[in-house]
Formats: sequence, structure tokens, C-alpha cells
Amino acid sequence: MVKEIERAGFPVVHMCTIIPISQTVGANRIVPTIAIPHPFGDPTKSPEEEKALRRALVEKGLKALQTEITEQTVFND
Repeated sequence: MVKEIERAGFPVVHMCTIIPISQTVGANRIVPTIAIPHPFGDPTKSPEEEKALRRALVEKGLKALQTEITEQTVFND
């Protein structure tokens, strides 16, 4: 589905925990997340820490969305 949305002209960021799967399905912009059971959070963190963690992931996704790419790119930073 990611490739079809991009083919229509909309950039997509695939945020996931297992990078090789995203690469196999052809996602162009890939942002790693936390863990399989909790991709966008960590239940061991305090509410404030988890909010900061989630915000950082969303900001990383937005940065990836705005980045021009020419090949599959994993945004680790």
C-alpha cells in the first residue's frame, strides 16, 4: 500500500519495529520505532517520559516526510 500511495504523488513514512520487513515491502522512508508490542511507547516509562518519546518519534517522522530521497532510506537519527 505504501508504494501505491507514493505512486499517487503522496510521500509516505513507514514507522515500524522490523526494518527488513519495511524494506521488503518497498517503503521508501522508514523510521524505526520502539518495540513490537509497543511501537510508539514504553509502558515502563513515566507518563511524561512516554509523551516525550512519542513526540520525538512523530517529529522524526515529519522530518523524514520532508526529506528528499532517491532511494530507500532508514532514518535512524
